[in-house]
Amino acid sequence: MFGPRLKIDKALLDKAKKHAEMAGYSSVEEFVTHLLEREIAQLEEADSEEEIKKKLKGLGYLS
Repeated sequence: MFGPRLKIDKALLDKAKKHAEMAGYSSVEEFVTHLLEREIAQLEEADSEEEIKKKLKGLGYLS
């Protein structure tokens, strides 16, 4: 899959690479794609915008 590139902190990328390998993913891109798909699916299941905000706050994305 080719598309826009994202900038990821090197320490976070190193952790992602390590966990991708440990979990048996073929690449860090596959691992990160799976994580994003899973998080987005959970957000899409939310019943309301307030519930989405609550979930994002719980994940630390909103304060």
